[in-house]
Amino acid sequence: MTARIYQPARTATQSGQGKDKWILEYEPEVARSIDPLMGWTSSSDMKSQIRLQFDTKEEAIAYAERNGVAYRVEEPKPVTRKIMSYSDNFAPNRVVPWSH
Repeated sequence: MTARIYQPARTATQSGQGKDKWILEYEPEVARSIDPLMGWTSSSDMKSQIRLQFDTKEEAIAYAERNGVAYRVEEPKPVTRKIMSYSDNFAPNRVVPWSH
């Protein structure tokens, strides 16, 4: 029973710099099975339904250690932003030439 502590990635509609909450999810212990009649996937692993949210990474780690849960922390990748202005589209030394 291993837990994964991570900070979820932002959706395409989010552009702010504010940090999200940290999530603790349990790794699946049993593989999912496919129902032969309906084709739905199901699992007998009840811990796969648990998803806990914490404000900080330290709170999530403390919860896992307090309850004796093995865990692994996945650090968020650094955000690389390419800052451009509108006038860069019309620069004479533009890398990609206009297609029209």
